[in-house]
Amino acid sequence: MDMRRIVAVLAEEAEQQIRDRTWELTSSDRVLALKAESDLREVVGPPDVQEALPRIDRLEHLRETLAVLAICLARTHGRMAWFLSGAINALEPVLRWRALSADGGGSFGTVLASAEEYAEAEDAVRRLQDVLAWITAESG
Repeated sequence: MDMRRIVAVLAEEAEQQIRDRTWELTSSDRVLALKAESDLREVVGPPDVQEALPRIDRLEHLRETLAVLAICLARTHGRMAWFLSGAINALEPVLRWRALSADGGGSFGTVLASAEEYAEAEDAVRRLQDVLAWITAESG
């Protein structure tokens, strides 16, 4: 399953749990969602902006996305933590990517990602941005 699909499933589950009141959003959930959404939007912009960047910058931005999610995860528990953990897991392939040639040496198991893989990961981040914005706005 690709990153976009995994994040879409996570988003659907979060939205359903909130609608069904299985997940009762707290004010701290909303504050954390707002922070994560804002930080993610600063890191990964619209497709035309991201696609114009060199791959090394795109990879840096995707790694920063994982850092944002990890920091937010460290500050919460319960369903918000579970959701963020799932998001990190979905984007985990980014950790094995590199943007530079190995020049005949070892690359510690990293791989060069394709343009399509960058676009997929960035689309997944944008879907996370959208669901976090929805969580922020949801009145519960």
